[in-house]
Amino acid sequence: MTALAPTLQAFFTDRLGRQRHASPHTVAAYRDTFRLLLTFAQEHTGIAPSHLRVVDLDAPLVGAFLDHLETERGNSVRTRNARLAAVHSLFRYAALQHPEYAAVIARVLAIPPKRFDRAIVTYLTDPEIAALLAAPDQTSWVGRRDHAMLTVAIQTGLRASELVALTSDDVHLGTGPHVSCLGKGRKQRITPLTTETVAVVAIWLAELGQHSPSPLFPTTRGNRLSRDGLERRIATHVRTARAVCPSLAEKTVSPHVLRHTAAMRLLNAGVDTTVIALWLGHESIATTKVYVHADLALKERALARTAPTHADQRRFQPTDALLEFLESL
Repeated sequence: MTALAPTLQAFFTDRLGRQRHASPHTVAAYRDTFRLLLTFAQEHTGIAPSHLRVVDLDAPLVGAFLDHLETERGNSVRTRNARLAAVHSLFRYAALQHPEYAAVIARVLAIPPKRFDRAIVTYLTDPEIAALLAAPDQTSWVGRRDHAMLTVAIQTGLRASELVALTSDDVHLGTGPHVSCLGKGRKQRITPLTTETVAVVAIWLAELGQHSPSPLFPTTRGNRLSRDGLERRIATHVRTARAVCPSLAEKTVSPHVLRHTAAMRLLNAGVDTTVIALWLGHESIATTKVYVHADLALKERALARTAPTHADQRRFQPTDALLEFLESL
C-alpha cells in the first residue's frame, strides 16, 4: 500500500472527523468525490486505487478528471468546482504529511475553480404560492401532510435537509412560535412562525398524534421523508398547480426554490438583508445579496429615487480616432 491510501484514510478520520467535526453531508460529498477520482485514475493508469501514489494524481490527471465530470457525466460547473474543492482540501492535508511531494501537490493546488455565469434566482410569486399550497388533496392524510410541509417550507425558508429532519419536538407553538433546526455548519437556528403557519402546523400535529420525538413530516410508514421524496412530492403538486397557475410551467420548482421564495418575500416586505441572512442561516451576507439582484421592483424603486428628472441624456462623442476606436470596443 502506497502513501496515498493511508493519507486519504487519515484525511477522513483525522482532518474531517477529529479536527473539523465535518457534518455527515460533507463527509458524504468528499467520499463521493474521491470514489469518482480513484475510479477515473484506475481507468487511465491501470493501477488499483490502493496502489496509486500521490504522484499518480498529478495536475494533468486531476484536470482530465474535472473535464470528465463536465463532458461525460454532465455535471454543472458548480459541481465541478465542489469536487475540485474536495481535492484541494485533501492535497493541503497531504502537503503537511508528505513534504517530499510538494511540487506535485503545488501544481494540483494551482488548478483554479472554473468561472460561470450566475443566473438570477428563481422564486414563486404570490399567485403561484397560493396555487401550490392549494394543490395537495387535503381529504387524504398524505395531502394534509404535504400541505403543512409546503406551508412551513415557503414561510421559513428551511433547507431541504433541515425540513425533512424536523421532529415534533422542534416545533414550539406557544408564546413566540418557532421551529428549531440544526443547520449547515452545525449551527442551531430558530425561525419564527406566522399565525397562518401556526394554525396549519397545530392541526397537523393534532392529527399526527405520535409520541415525541418523531418526524414532523413522516412517510406513510412513519419514517423520515427523504430529500428525494420531498422533491417528488413538490414536483407532483407543481404539476397539479400548473392547471390553475400556468406561469408555473415556466419554472423548475425545487425545495431550494421554496427557500428562495421565503427570502424574496422577506425582502419585498422591507426586511434588511442582514436579517434575511440570519433567517436563512447564511454564513456570509454576500450570499444573501443574490436576492437583491433578483428583485426588479426593488431596483425600480431605487431608480425612481435616484434618477435625475432633467439630466442631459446626450452620449459622449469622442473627437479623436483612437478614442473612437476604444469607445467602440
